[in-house]
Amino acid sequence: MAQVPGQGLLVDSCEVERPRWNSKLQYLLSCIGFAVGLGNIWRFPYLCQTHGGGAFLLPYLIALVFEGIPLFHIELAIGQRLRRGSIRVWTTISPYLGGVGLGCFTVNILVSLYYNTVLVWVLWYFLNSFQHPLPWSSCPPDLNRTGYAEECQGSSPVSYFWYRQTLNITADIQDSGTIQWRLLICSATCWAVLYLCVIRGIETTGKAIYFTALFPYLVLTIFLVRGLTLPGAVEGLIYLFTPNMQILRNPRVWLDAATQIFFSLSLAFGGHIALASYNPPRNNCKNDAVTIALVNSLTSLYASITIFSVMGFKATNDYSQCLDSNILTLINEFDFPERSIPRDDYPAVLMHLNTTQPERVAQLPLKSCCLKDFLDKSASGPGLAFILFTEAVLHMPGAPGWAVLFFGMLFSLGLSSMFGNMEGIITPLLDVGVLPKGVPKEVLTGLACLTCFLLATCFTLQSGSYWLEIFDNFAASLNLVVFAFLEVIGVVYVYGMRRLCEDIEWMTGQQPGLYWRVSWWVVSPVLLLSILLAYIILLAQRPPSYKAWSPQNGQFPSREEKFYPGWVQAVCMLLSFLPLLWVPAVALTQLLAQHRRRLKDTQPDSSMKPEEGRG
Repeated sequence: MAQVPGQGLLVDSCEVERPRWNSKLQYLLSCIGFAVGLGNIWRFPYLCQTHGGGAFLLPYLIALVFEGIPLFHIELAIGQRLRRGSIRVWTTISPYLGGVGLGCFTVNILVSLYYNTVLVWVLWYFLNSFQHPLPWSSCPPDLNRTGYAEECQGSSPVSYFWYRQTLNITADIQDSGTIQWRLLICSATCWAVLYLCVIRGIETTGKAIYFTALFPYLVLTIFLVRGLTLPGAVEGLIYLFTPNMQILRNPRVWLDAATQIFFSLSLAFGGHIALASYNPPRNNCKNDAVTIALVNSLTSLYASITIFSVMGFKATNDYSQCLDSNILTLINEFDFPERSIPRDDYPAVLMHLNTTQPERVAQLPLKSCCLKDFLDKSASGPGLAFILFTEAVLHMPGAPGWAVLFFGMLFSLGLSSMFGNMEGIITPLLDVGVLPKGVPKEVLTGLACLTCFLLATCFTLQSGSYWLEIFDNFAASLNLVVFAFLEVIGVVYVYGMRRLCEDIEWMTGQQPGLYWRVSWWVVSPVLLLSILLAYIILLAQRPPSYKAWSPQNGQFPSREEKFYPGWVQAVCMLLSFLPLLWVPAVALTQLLAQHRRRLKDTQPDSSMKPEEGRG
């Protein structure tokens, strides 16, 4: 590798023409938009709620300091110093590590396929929000127009709109069903919008990012102000952040904290390497890493406060409706005057009736009403966005306007994350020169988006949501942890700690301190290895399963848990290990190529010896 004294790797002369960000703010917003995504809205609040409230922040903070920020710093540093995409970065560090770049590139494609499908769902809900009443506010009539759809009456209008009118989901993953044309049209629209935004790389995304990265913060603030004025908001926040320190004894809490930091910062995708490659060589990447990581974590906390202020309102509203239903039952049964039992007096009245007339009370269909039970109805992922929160919006005055804001925010969050994903795909392709130099970048970008659109068509099938869950669980998790581990090992132990520190000093003006060195040397690799082992152990404990929406299930509307059939489990294994195969394949190819070169170098010498002897 070409070097200059004290500067590690030398940038090729051809890289002088590489595009650059128009401003530092544009770059920071692009990285924040890539890191801050849907998981900050629908994953972090769920983890806080289920893992001890405020107590979860302790392992989360430890993982941020010793895993997230150090790894993030490495990605920004190598991208900025080498000024290449993920594939060329790793072949430059060592030809034997080229498989790491190809693996990250492959994972990025797989993740982009299903991540943009979530935007398809968001767009469908966004378009359906421009009507009053909202289409998920009531059950539709049945085919005979004599009543309501039976499946909707057996579940809820919100669930029916999601599972039947949006996904039209099948009851089993082996029943693929047909393509849902409304979702296919939305998919084409999403990929077209994405193409228009990334058509010229950072030149166009740098302009769009001002809206897509900042608009979600505006909407979150609006929801927070409105949420805090709703009844029950305080109860939701108290429930969210009340610490349960005993739960920290559970290893799963620490594993979830570490993985949340890892995926929230979008590490090992290659997107941050690509974005940093357009920076000036002397940019202070250390400050960037700390700033972006802190903004990402504070956004998760801010979103949690916003989400649970609204969810507290929903729980309080459901609790009040439960009490009103029971009060009405008591009034009808015991001929009490209307409105004679206030909600606050209901427990005392029920206790009195249980004491005086227990037989009559026991025969009544009274519901169990407890505010904590309603607050316990947590969900993450699509369950939070498309079921719980959409139901909460129904109870808010001016529901369609709030629905438009909410799904507009989700679309902006997902779109800005897709900017980073596409840079992680297109930048490496440009670096390796897959198209002739005369072909404009717009053509390559269009081909990439068109190919991804065609591949993602499988998610518009009736069984598409089951397959999206498989991609989410198996295509990314294991691969990204392994690639992040290889990134640290490759940079620290192959490229070398001394050369890395010299490069960072050249870029930032100061050597990395003890905290950075210890984190890179020991702490981050050990944490990543622990996460990898824990994840494999969890996978091995039981066969993979999924929850099917089946109206024929006896426990309906609860979803039926089913195990994946053998051929689907084979696909799961393939997704888990296919990107990883690039690492040994490239290393073996390099070994064979080096062996051939050695043989070729020795052949002329051996052929000269007989001639020398005859001479």
